[in-house]
Amino acid sequence: MSQITPLEKFRVPLGGQEIELQQLDHDAGGMSLLRTRIREKSRFTVFDIDPQTAEHWGEALLRWARAQPGRTDLP
Repeated sequence: MSQITPLEKFRVPLGGQEIELQQLDHDAGGMSLLRTRIREKSRFTVFDIDPQTAEHWGEALLRWARAQPGRTDLP
């Protein structure tokens, strides 16, 4: 059995998708994973990523968001 801890849940304003981030810890131990669940109406996409991939992906998302014109609310 695995332990799942909710981290974030939000809805995409333009497409209406629901995105949920969870921490996944296996009872046998080992590395924690970040589970990403994307719900589009009745369809779900679920994938688990390691900390290094999560950091790389997060930095790429921030670079893109910061490069968009008119964004003044991001550090």
